[in-house]
Amino acid sequence: MAKILMDNYCSPEKLTGMQEAIDAASSNTEILSIPDPDTLANVLTSGVQSTINDPRLKVSHEPDYVPAVAPQLPPLPPDQLVAVLQSSIKLDILDGNIGYLRIDHIIGEAVADKIGSLLLELVWNKILPTSALIFDLRYTSTGDMSGIPYIVSYFTEAEPLIHIDSVYDRPSDTTTELWSMPTLLGDRYGTTKPIIILTSKNTKGIAEDVAYCLRNLKRATIVGEKTAGGSVKIDKFKVADTDFYVSMPTAKSINPVTGSTWEVTGVTPDVEVNAEDALATAIKILNLRAQIPAIIEGSATLVAEKYAFEAVGADVAAKLNGLLASGDYSMVNSKTDLEVKLSADLKTLSGDKSLKTTSNTPALPPMNYSPEMFIELIKVSFHTDMFENNIGYLRFDMFGDFEEVKPIAQIIVEHVWNKVVNSDAMIVDLRNNVGGPTTAIAGFCSYFFDGDKEVLLDKLYDRSSGTTKELWTLPELTGTRYGTKKSLIILTSGTTAGAAEEFVYIMKKLGRAMIVGETTAGGSHPAETFPVGETDVFLSIPTVRSDTAAGPAWEGAGIAPHIPVSADDALNTAKGILNKHFAGQK
Repeated sequence: MAKILMDNYCSPEKLTGMQEAIDAASSNTEILSIPDPDTLANVLTSGVQSTINDPRLKVSHEPDYVPAVAPQLPPLPPDQLVAVLQSSIKLDILDGNIGYLRIDHIIGEAVADKIGSLLLELVWNKILPTSALIFDLRYTSTGDMSGIPYIVSYFTEAEPLIHIDSVYDRPSDTTTELWSMPTLLGDRYGTTKPIIILTSKNTKGIAEDVAYCLRNLKRATIVGEKTAGGSVKIDKFKVADTDFYVSMPTAKSINPVTGSTWEVTGVTPDVEVNAEDALATAIKILNLRAQIPAIIEGSATLVAEKYAFEAVGADVAAKLNGLLASGDYSMVNSKTDLEVKLSADLKTLSGDKSLKTTSNTPALPPMNYSPEMFIELIKVSFHTDMFENNIGYLRFDMFGDFEEVKPIAQIIVEHVWNKVVNSDAMIVDLRNNVGGPTTAIAGFCSYFFDGDKEVLLDKLYDRSSGTTKELWTLPELTGTRYGTKKSLIILTSGTTAGAAEEFVYIMKKLGRAMIVGETTAGGSHPAETFPVGETDVFLSIPTVRSDTAAGPAWEGAGIAPHIPVSADDALNTAKGILNKHFAGQK
């Protein structure tokens, strides 16, 4: 038995210690004293499998064993041959022009040559016009190795030839390369129509290789269960002049793409579901893929027409359509996959983190807060302090909508603003401010300018309407202005985004504040949500941008501080600057 293994097992490198293990078993009195040959076979099987870590190796006791003869296709009359084919191959055309093909045994090239014309007439010519194919290998446990390139070639182009697989044969110590075939009977299915292969734990041997090859050629998606982890070739050997036999894999597949094999471990599906759910899952995936061209083209159109930066939008749209044409979206398996990939592509192509897919979550209904509740909410939302040298400190982490803030402006002034407005300098901490609506920006900016004249803060271009809106300071405010005479420092970080960046941008551009901290996030003005056609995919698209006549846009790039320091050190740096300023005045 040791010699049989050493000469024929497909992975000789794993046989280290096998000879010693069998020698030890030969002198083991417990093993030698086993009277029942079937029990002995089981013990030997367990020992061999554990030594090599390969469950495909088996020792059996079969006194009546008769070597199997490969089934030959009998010379049947045409009508009976048609009946045999129809019983062994299941074909259907599903809704959406999806082809369904189930084959429980993969025939070899020789058999295919004999019945090729019938296969074309009864099966293949009906599959060819379909828009997508579901190839069901859930029940396929047998097959001929020569069928691998025969099947795979129908889903590739004639040129260039593709190295599909390599099979190492241990008894002959030779490696055979399997290549796609340049000529075939009938037309090819091509390389663009989607293919989904269904698998189960019963998918075994040659069927596993077909699935593995097509997946690694990026030609098919596998849906179902992890396969059996069989072999391309299992042989059975008689152990000397006994009734014991050793079954083992004598050849192994080595995929040229991965450099590894599916044998023993099995093929892990791209989408893992129970075998009985695989068909429904595949249909769902293919229905989604049928919508993808319209979704990507619709997304490109929206970006081109709505994105605030017109030239960038046109460039993104063209490149997005290019990705679609190159097949970048052909292997998407779920709506979530699609949204994640589309978001990543939009961000990469535009450099804008705010251009992305989004959910269409309805706005929450307005809450009816009592004055007491508003006061408590404001206390939580704002933080104030007074430092040495009468330096005021104000922190808030989100901007509110002007129409929502307006009715409670007096409460904010009384419980927040009045605590810092009489300071001799102020630090506004926006290090954790993630943005929000920009409708209150003009009002907040106005507190840091004098009321005797209006100041143009920014010009906002709205791509949707094609109009430019001027943003001015407000002539009337609730509470006292801070004015332009007292020092103002704004703290920023990489988290500072959106509306907070617009405030920082304005105050830096107009020279009203010193910025201390980190470059801001490079977000955008609040984006609008647009549905992509009639689908349930939605895009978040910034449609408004600041005027770039006075300098480069902050959207997508962020705003660099005057004094760059880490966010953690920004507050102490600001206090140090102001304390030094006041010390110089004494």
